[in-house]
Amino acid sequence: MQQKRASLWNLFSVFFRIGAFTFGGGLAMLPLIEREVVEVQGWVEQEEILDIVALSQSVPGAIAVNSAIFIGLRLRGLAGALAALLGVMTPSVVIILIIAHFFTQFQSNPYVMRAFSGVKAAVIGLVAAAAWRVGRQVVTSPYALAASLVALVLSVFDLLPIVWIIILGGISGIIYFSRREGGVAK
Repeated sequence: MQQKRASLWNLFSVFFRIGAFTFGGGLAMLPLIEREVVEVQGWVEQEEILDIVALSQSVPGAIAVNSAIFIGLRLRGLAGALAALLGVMTPSVVIILIIAHFFTQFQSNPYVMRAFSGVKAAVIGLVAAAAWRVGRQVVTSPYALAASLVALVLSVFDLLPIVWIIILGGISGIIYFSRREGGVAK
């Protein structure tokens, strides 16, 4: 597939739309980011977006912000990273400022609280859909399934900090694929 070139304005506006119309944080944004940058814009390949998501989870910060930065950097360098970052963050900053201004009124409104309860429930479905979509593409071997399940158990039961789970996943991948491929990891 021929990848399209992204203008700085296009990077900003795409990530602005994603930031403006996604509730629930970075994990809820992943399906929209994937659809927009792979299917709609054609900026990156499907395999590359999986690498970007994995890298975004491995560094400090919000996954959607990290993904936007990596995609912007990949497409247009530092200026692209800044355009994507500003795009994905601007809606949240504006909404937070508005909510902070009217917080006491929102806090006591039962309709707003009910609406937020519904949004929270919907976000769980979005996060599950993103996990399913990524899982179908990444879990393609018994090793990947085992590593995923071990990471899930360690995370759900709070047995190790997430950073250690990620580090151990990387180390186990290096060991597994080095042995499997006769010392040459691909």
